[in-house]
Amino acid sequence: MEKLYVIKIGGTIIDDEEKLNQFLQSFSSIKSSKILVHGGGKLATKLAKQLGVEQQMIDGRRITDAETLKIVTMVYAGTINKNIVAKLQAYQCNAIGLSGADGNCIVSHKRGSNSPFGVGGIDYGFVGDVDEVNATLLKSLIDQNIAVVLAPITVDKNGQLLNTNADTIAQETAKALSSLYDVELIYSFEKKGVLLDVHDESSVIATIDPSSYKTLKEGNKIFEGMIPKLDNAFSALQSGVTKVIIGKAEELDQLISGNSGTSIVQ
Repeated sequence: MEKLYVIKIGGTIIDDEEKLNQFLQSFSSIKSSKILVHGGGKLATKLAKQLGVEQQMIDGRRITDAETLKIVTMVYAGTINKNIVAKLQAYQCNAIGLSGADGNCIVSHKRGSNSPFGVGGIDYGFVGDVDEVNATLLKSLIDQNIAVVLAPITVDKNGQLLNTNADTIAQETAKALSSLYDVELIYSFEKKGVLLDVHDESSVIATIDPSSYKTLKEGNKIFEGMIPKLDNAFSALQSGVTKVIIGKAEELDQLISGNSGTSIVQ
C-alpha cells in the first residue's frame, strides 16, 4: 500500500515563527503523501484577552463558550491554518486548508450532549468529539498530490461548529485512512519525545509498548499532559495504523527515519 504520513504539529512550535518555518520546510520535502493536523498555540488565548473574553481551563482543556468559539474558529481555521498553507505554497508544496465543516470533512458531536450534566459534571461548551472522518474526500485530494492541512474545528450534523482536540483529529484521521494507505502517525511538538524526566531532554524513552506504558503510568513516570497523547497512539495502532512516533518538530526528518523520538508499538 502507498505510504501516508499523518503529522500533528502542536505545542509552542505553532507560536514560534522560525521553528514553524523549519518544520514546514521539512514537511514540504516529504515525498510520500501527507496530511498535517495543527493545534492552536497561544494566539486564541491572547486574542481573547485583548477582546475581554474570559477564558476558563479545566485540566488543560479549554471551556468553549459561544464567544470563545468565534475566536478559536477565526484563529484556528483562519489565521493559523491559512498562514501554514501559504508557507507550504512558498516551499513548493501544494496544500489545501480545511476545517471539519469543509466538505463535511470531520463530523463530531458536542461533548456530553447525551447528558444534561456534561462530562463528569463539567459542561465543556462547544467542544466536539469526533464521530466520522470523510476518508473519500481526503483520498481524492491526496490522489491529486495535494497536502491537506486540517484545523481543529469540526462540525456536528446540525451544522454547529465545535472546537476539537487536534491530537484526536490526527488519531481519527489516521485510523480512517488506514484501510487505504500504509499510515504512520507522528505527533510533533517542542519535546524530543516521551521523557522520563520532563526537565531532562536526554531522558527520552525510545520505545513504549502496552506493558511498559502501564508500568510508567503506575509509577507516575509520565506527566499528565502526555497520557491522552499516548492513549490516542495505542488506539490508533489497534485500528490499523502502522506506526506512531512522538518527538521534536524540528527533528521531523529524523522522526520519519526512526532516528529520533519515541516509537509507540503494540
